[in-house]
Amino acid sequence: MFKSFFMSKRWFGWSIVGGALILCATWYKVQLDVQINDWFGSFYNLIQKALATPGSITMAEYLGQLSTFGTIAGLYVLISVLTDFFIKHYVFRWRTAMTDLYTAHWQSVRTIEGASQRVQEDTMRFASIMEDLGVSFMRSVMTLLAFLPILWALSSQVKELPWIGPVSHALVWVAILFALAGTVLLAVIGVKLPGLQFKNQRVEAAYRKELVYGEDNADRASPRTLGLLFGNVRRNYFNLFFHYMYFDVAKWSYLQFGVLVPYAALGPTLVTGGITLGVMQQIVRAFGRVEMSFQYLVMSWPTIIELISIYKRLQAFERQIREAAPVALLTAAD
Repeated sequence: MFKSFFMSKRWFGWSIVGGALILCATWYKVQLDVQINDWFGSFYNLIQKALATPGSITMAEYLGQLSTFGTIAGLYVLISVLTDFFIKHYVFRWRTAMTDLYTAHWQSVRTIEGASQRVQEDTMRFASIMEDLGVSFMRSVMTLLAFLPILWALSSQVKELPWIGPVSHALVWVAILFALAGTVLLAVIGVKLPGLQFKNQRVEAAYRKELVYGEDNADRASPRTLGLLFGNVRRNYFNLFFHYMYFDVAKWSYLQFGVLVPYAALGPTLVTGGITLGVMQQIVRAFGRVEMSFQYLVMSWPTIIELISIYKRLQAFERQIREAAPVALLTAAD
């Protein structure tokens, strides 16, 4: 899964150089987001000044602020589109490397249960999910590195927390603790989901295989056999739906409540008029970015569950390849 792409001379340009390019583009997008956060501070301070003292700002100043945002946002959109386009090609190259490796051993493993699904579907989904999670992880780390110092500095203006009292750099600790609580909560609640996803793919593969056999053999895929196999699919899906239901209750409740967290933490400061509207906007956006970075596992947990199930299937498939074909896996990759 990894060696076929990252340890192959053939794919060095895409795996290493391409990965570095994605990393640089992601970092640049984060820097643009920092500029947008600074813009929110100056823009809302300008609005507050205009509303408090009519005639204190000119139309040129107002339009200049909008023009500044338009320039930054336009550049952000351009970089995002080009990066996403490149990532799609990156993912397909990774899938190609895995496919080449598996098809090189096809004659030895074509009789393995679900072999066609592993080569065609699982390689596509594995490469796509890995790249999605990888880019999200890089973005979370870079966002954290960029916005944590900003939130730390802005938190110096927040003197106390409600029901707690004075806390130095309070908002940073609130973001960390709230994200950690959500991560632990969803990890505990969703502990059964990876195993159910793995089982789901097994019963789907068995059902699909019988249908494929039935295309060429009239004695296969009888209504009774298909009914039994689809019954297994139905039972596993219904079980999966039930476990995802309470997982989603916890996930969405946590995320919706999280919207109020920075405003609740700012309560004493806002009531006493300790900050301006612009600073509040900067704090809320910086808090959201830091919190979102710490919530990487929370936001990605359903995708991670799917990746674990795919990884287990491909790992078992590669183990069978090694047992069926004594030739080293990297021979085909190189």
